Amino acid sequence: MTTLSDPSQRILELAAALDFRAAAPLTESLLAMRGTALTIDASRVERIGGQCLQVLLSAQQTWSADETALSFTNLTPGFVEGLRLLGFSEADFTREEMPE
Repeated sequence: MTTLSDPSQRILELAAALDFRAAAPLTESLLAMRGTALTIDASRVERIGGQCLQVLLSAQQTWSADETALSFTNLTPGFVEGLRLLGFSEADFTREEMPE
C-alpha cells in the first residue's frame, strides 16, 4: 500500500492482494488518515477477501460519521468480482461519500 499525500486530498493505493494479511496494514493506514478527505485507489487490486472488505466498509461508515469525503476510484475487474462474490456491487463503492 502506498500513500500519496496532498493536504487537501489524500490518496491511498490499495495492495494487489487484499487478503487477511493485508487487513491490519490497511486498517492502520486508514486510521492514520482519519479526518481527511480521502480517495482510495483500487487500480492494483487483483483480489479482495472478507476481512479487507470489512475494513473498507468500516471506513465508509467512519468517514460518513465524521462528515468527511471518501471516494473509491479505479475499481479493477478483480475488485468488482470480489465484491460480487461477497454480496456487494460496484455501486456500493462508487457513490462518493460527501458530507451533507
